Amino acid sequence: MKKVVVVGSINMDLVTRCKRVPKGGETLFGEEFSQVPGGKGANQAVAIGKLGTNVIMLGKIGKDSFGKDMLASMEKNGVNIQHIEEGEKATGIAKIIVEESGQNRILVVAGANSEVDKEYVDRHLAAIKESDIVVTQLEIPIETVEYTLKKAKEFGKITILNPAPARELSDEIIKNSDFIIPNESELALITGMAVETEEEIKKVGKKLLDMGVKNLIITLGSKGSLHLNRDKCEFHSAYKVKAIDTTAAGDSFIGGVVRELNGDNISEAIEFGTKVSAIAVTKKGAQTSIPTIEEVIEFKGVKNEKK
Repeated sequence: MKKVVVVGSINMDLVTRCKRVPKGGETLFGEEFSQVPGGKGANQAVAIGKLGTNVIMLGKIGKDSFGKDMLASMEKNGVNIQHIEEGEKATGIAKIIVEESGQNRILVVAGANSEVDKEYVDRHLAAIKESDIVVTQLEIPIETVEYTLKKAKEFGKITILNPAPARELSDEIIKNSDFIIPNESELALITGMAVETEEEIKKVGKKLLDMGVKNLIITLGSKGSLHLNRDKCEFHSAYKVKAIDTTAAGDSFIGGVVRELNGDNISEAIEFGTKVSAIAVTKKGAQTSIPTIEEVIEFKGVKNEKK
């Protein structure tokens, strides 16, 4: 079985559900509050673990109850947590507001995630050396992301970057990423280019491919995703589902792609990731909404028509 290392954030999600978000200066009553294990790194590790793949999480938590809860959630879902360290700061949190429509707004406080530095990565290089795929995001310091991708490529690993939350990427990060998987808004932010049309997306994609990325997979929400590389530009339509909460849709998609990725079967991996994310948006929460491999196998969804 292949081995995956996820280097990234570990957050407790503080989720409020409401009919709509308040305007500036306005106070509204919410309908429900819950604490849900999250963080883009931990979410992706849990997705990979729940889908039956060997996965190690690298990251930091605080010396608090949120940290203990996060460890318990990851371990329960098949994630190897032995390399996670306690930092000096509190466990990271994300304040999430979910509207009745399923749209969400997220505010993150990094906490211990900001202490995931190069020295921490060096202490756990053995895990990266023994892996097949290394996955990271941008909720830890950007310098650590750059260093992690560089070391992973030195060891000959497949590297996957989810550039979220979006920020400008260095040439070093781009050239050391075999896969970059953003959504449309993230693609616009990391490149500073318009992505309103398919032609504009292709133009941006060519720029990133010229900088060294082997594969660019843009997630397009309910429309599906677009895969670009040197050989093709391929659209993958989404499934028809009723979205309840889109919080972990992207993380579930990435978990599915990683689980299925095996050599050049990228189209099949994207199709599998599309199924995983379709199931995730029909349930509430982040890690709690991510399906198991059994749920994905049993899923009999219908695809939207390709546009």
